[in-house]
Amino acid sequence: MNKLQKQDILLETGTNEMEIIEFYLGTQPFGINVHKLKEIIPFDSGAVTVVPGSADGMLGTLLLRGSTIPLIDLKRHVAQKEADPGGDIRRVVLICEFNDRINGFKVDGVNQIHRVSWEDVQPMASFIDQYRPRFTGSVNIAGREILIVDLEHIVAEFDHEACLDYEADLHREEMEEATPHSRERMKLMMAEDSSLIRAGIEKVLRGANYSDLKIFADGQDCYDQLLEVKQRVIDGERLSDLLNLLITDIEMPKMDGLTLCKRIKEDSVLKEVKVILFSSLINDQMVAKCDHVGADGYATKPQIPYLVEMMDKHLGISGR
Repeated sequence: MNKLQKQDILLETGTNEMEIIEFYLGTQPFGINVHKLKEIIPFDSGAVTVVPGSADGMLGTLLLRGSTIPLIDLKRHVAQKEADPGGDIRRVVLICEFNDRINGFKVDGVNQIHRVSWEDVQPMASFIDQYRPRFTGSVNIAGREILIVDLEHIVAEFDHEACLDYEADLHREEMEEATPHSRERMKLMMAEDSSLIRAGIEKVLRGANYSDLKIFADGQDCYDQLLEVKQRVIDGERLSDLLNLLITDIEMPKMDGLTLCKRIKEDSVLKEVKVILFSSLINDQMVAKCDHVGADGYATKPQIPYLVEMMDKHLGISGR
């Protein structure tokens, strides 16, 4: 591993930072995590194949080095009422990869990459979040309020196969191969900033008899609760009676999942807690980061049945 790669891993896990690329839809700035970005290419309408009957906002497919990928017009889909900035606009396509899929997103232009702390990312207000917005939070940079776009949410609006497997009760026969009472005894925590995903995962886990579950909307709130658990252990209680396993997303306001995992695994009291990272960002590079912070396992969304299987494995729950 070269020096640059080591610095990259330490950046993501030791300082609770991320890098976002700022882009524009009309005059409004938006951002996404650089980890999702593969490349930026000029928009070429001649390389686009229109698919008849596509939903509004889906431009069609884009030919990219011999392969075709879906191309979404973010301005039309997300910011339909935004005024055109005018002038000489050099529209570009953000080629992004997450959830083991590659998609293109047409935007009006890009500005630059910013390094920010997750502590500075403000979550969406709860009264807005309940309407399933296409944003996960916002960050203020040089007086500009940059909305962080939830690309997973947007892709799922066009492609139902990209949705989380909320109806995992279709797999109930597989899930019930494990002794249900063993699952009921397990003490779990989950940190996930998306209310939609939180509800979906909770439904599946409780349906699989993982019923003792505490849920948090960001990594910091979860860590605060972990510190209370730690104090109870110091006071004489057994850790295994309080907490067995944590499921955490990676991208979260206040504290990201990599930092949360690192703090747990470096803590002499909490380090025995099993930690599974459940994120759309899982790829070869991110796996190295997960290993670096001591994660016990990792799974890419939307594989909730696989998540349950992994939980069983790390909790020592065997079949009947």
